[in-house]
Amino acid sequence: MARPWSPAPDRAGVFSTDQAAREGAKLGRMRARLRSLPLFWRVYLTNALILGLAFLALVIAPVTVSTPVAATELFLLACGLLALLAVNLLLLRPAVGPLQELAETMRRHDPLSPGARARMVGGPDVVAIAGAFNEMLDRLEAERRESARHALMAQEDERRRIARELHDEVGQTLTGVMLQVEGLSATIPDTLRPQLDELRETARHGTEELRRIARRLRPEALEELGLPSAMAALATAFSEQARIQVERRFETGLALSQEQELVVYRVAQEALTNVARHAMASRVDLRLERCQKWADLTVRDDGRGLGPEAFRSSNGIRGMRERAMLIGAQLSVGAAAGGGTEVRLRIPLERGGPR
Repeated sequence: MARPWSPAPDRAGVFSTDQAAREGAKLGRMRARLRSLPLFWRVYLTNALILGLAFLALVIAPVTVSTPVAATELFLLACGLLALLAVNLLLLRPAVGPLQELAETMRRHDPLSPGARARMVGGPDVVAIAGAFNEMLDRLEAERRESARHALMAQEDERRRIARELHDEVGQTLTGVMLQVEGLSATIPDTLRPQLDELRETARHGTEELRRIARRLRPEALEELGLPSAMAALATAFSEQARIQVERRFETGLALSQEQELVVYRVAQEALTNVARHAMASRVDLRLERCQKWADLTVRDDGRGLGPEAFRSSNGIRGMRERAMLIGAQLSVGAAAGGGTEVRLRIPLERGGPR
């Protein structure tokens, strides 16, 4: 029985393929060895190669330089100089490119948006500089976060002290004024009764305003009833004072720490304050929901929005960014879909989320 025909193996083709693979691997090892050289030696060897090529060109090439220099000789020398400069550029760009990228990363770094790091690419010198820069950012962010935590706690303690003194001292004084006004109402002449009623209304309005300021300074509902109830009270007070409809949705059972709850409440409070002052909105969506390993706070209005200058210069937005940095959260402030402004705070949950 005849065997089926099959082509004979092309030994020359197999040999050429293996040889090409070996040459490619050898070339790759040479490139890796060159990339591992320090920047000084890479620049030195590049310039040495260029000078060697120029020397060989002068020795081997049939070019002479007469006195005075002829036009054809000047043209050939200029072409050789341009060729050497082009080779020098092609050889130096890979060595200096990672260093320029590192410098650009340093320029773009925003202290209020932590987490960005320089890429560990390039020669050993560039990698060492990038690693030292990243370590410095780690130390600075850790120190800034710890300092901000102490400042926040001190600020909240001062808020509680001022709120307590306003309630106990100034509040009692205004209450005494109202009692004195009520005592005078029976003995005062009828001609002075309008002035007395006006004084009573002024004292009552001052007492209510004092209580409102004390509540903003010290969120008692947050300490006593928890974050959802405090957010609901904040939304109700905002809707009554600003005459703006608030659509709210608060998810319960979020594993947030005391610091995280305080930051969420203060960011929502500042965002609603900005809406009342600047947005000229008629409706606000206030939501606190769970999204996988994150808790998302969203404050979205249908107002006129904020310009780029407001994002850069607003002290309120800067304060929100600093509070978000304190707990490792992500804050974004931008235009909402359909118009208006959207403030979104993404808080890592304590269980399963990044810290």
